[in-house]
Amino acid sequence: MFPSLPGAERRTLTADAKAGFLVSLIALPLCLGIAAASGFPPIAGLLTAIVGGVVVSFLGSARYTIKGPAAGLIVIALGAVTELGGGDMLLGYHRALAVGVVAGALQFALAYFRTAGLGISMSKSVVHGMLAAIGVIIVAKQLHVLLGVSPHAHETFGLIAELPRSFAQMNPAVALVGFGSLALLLIWPKIAAGPLKAVPPQLVVLFAAVGASLALGFPHSGTVNLMGQSIATDPKFLVALPASPLGGFAFPDFSVIFSPASVKYIVMFALVGSIESTLSVIAVDSIAPDKKAPADLDGDLMGLSVGNVICGFIGGLPMISEIVRSKANVDAGAASPRANFFHGLMLLIFLVALPAVVSLVPLTALAAMLILVGLRLASVKEVLHAREVGRDQLALFLTTLVVTLLTDLLIGVGVGLALKIVLHFVRGATPKSLFAPKVESRVDGSSATLTLTGEAAFPSLLVIRKAAKALPEGVDTVAIDVSRSRIVDHTFLSGVDAALSGRPALKHVVVGHEGFSPQGRHVHATRLKDA
Repeated sequence: MFPSLPGAERRTLTADAKAGFLVSLIALPLCLGIAAASGFPPIAGLLTAIVGGVVVSFLGSARYTIKGPAAGLIVIALGAVTELGGGDMLLGYHRALAVGVVAGALQFALAYFRTAGLGISMSKSVVHGMLAAIGVIIVAKQLHVLLGVSPHAHETFGLIAELPRSFAQMNPAVALVGFGSLALLLIWPKIAAGPLKAVPPQLVVLFAAVGASLALGFPHSGTVNLMGQSIATDPKFLVALPASPLGGFAFPDFSVIFSPASVKYIVMFALVGSIESTLSVIAVDSIAPDKKAPADLDGDLMGLSVGNVICGFIGGLPMISEIVRSKANVDAGAASPRANFFHGLMLLIFLVALPAVVSLVPLTALAAMLILVGLRLASVKEVLHAREVGRDQLALFLTTLVVTLLTDLLIGVGVGLALKIVLHFVRGATPKSLFAPKVESRVDGSSATLTLTGEAAFPSLLVIRKAAKALPEGVDTVAIDVSRSRIVDHTFLSGVDAALSGRPALKHVVVGHEGFSPQGRHVHATRLKDA
């Protein structure tokens, strides 16, 4: 296939091309669906993934991550389009693009000052509560799309309250394709055998849904007879793409960029996107076949920021390092960032060569994919896990979830983090012990001990990370001594692996908390020193 390359390099390039192609098949419908759910034109999602692959792959991208639009940013994007447009969705879209440009510039600054590692100190329960809220919002919005009904409400609880009306007024043909797509997504991984196991369920749904849209006459306005009923069909139920890819380019409107609403969404895009992306990179590093090459978190964020600025100027959504597609990339045998490049290249080919086919994809099938994503984000398992870790973590999870649903992501996360700090103060922490921890390092041959003074809480992860990076190269094991702490919290215990991700070969153990009282049944439950 690549005759001029050495054998090993040829095998690597072939593996990357294969992985990129397989991931592009998963990404194609998700990019379309995420864009449509965000209030952006469907082509915007493809533009983002194309830039994320073809451009960002060469800008310090983490080795195995796939860059593109993410379901976790749907709520922010749709909020920006709706609020900044004041009811005019097209105007809101152009103003949201301007927000994306400035948010990308802010991410560049965060990367320049090497702050990407801050993401490891985020409370896991607060992050999961935020993601669960996003999941609820996605499901509440996309169920109406799946039924072929336009709801009157815009807020989450209003959308949920309108569901009985939408079920009563649903378009049976649209709902049939939607529920069929949802069922196929769930059962395909269980029934596929042999070589079919390698076929992504999203691709199966894509072909089945396109066939159904043709059979039911969706490309034409009119009616179709379905089980004795006359059902309305309309191209509005399908993905709308411009005749030419160049027609999908749009440009930002900076006219209200300094308004309080714009600033709010700039901060949300930059912070939530950076945190999600950083956590995804760390998670992918943990499953990557090459454990000796940890990603440069700041370098990855810098490349991502450039991609986001470009996307904002051409009409795309903000991007992150997306965890589901990145895991699929690793599973498909990717060997380098070129897999991300091939993923973007294949999407570009689909967009240029097959726009007529892509335009036959029913929105209800994309809604089914997003509903499944939302259900996984808002899984009952997350609530049960938080309860197992401890009542404190359940309180953080539920508080973030409820406040986010009632207000927005920024307030929800802020209230969750504030509650976490209050809980630590109630348990005896002081501002100095919580926010100014210190680490003493002692090296003995190939072993080292990092003794923490202050609370073993989320701020301590950053000083542990810095101290671990400073250890001599010959050190291969480290003991993290927390005996001087009064609190060893869940974020610290669950985040130590990520804090040491810069030294992947370093074996570690947390010691000194053996006599502390656990606040839950989980191994990472918060532990308090007995008085």
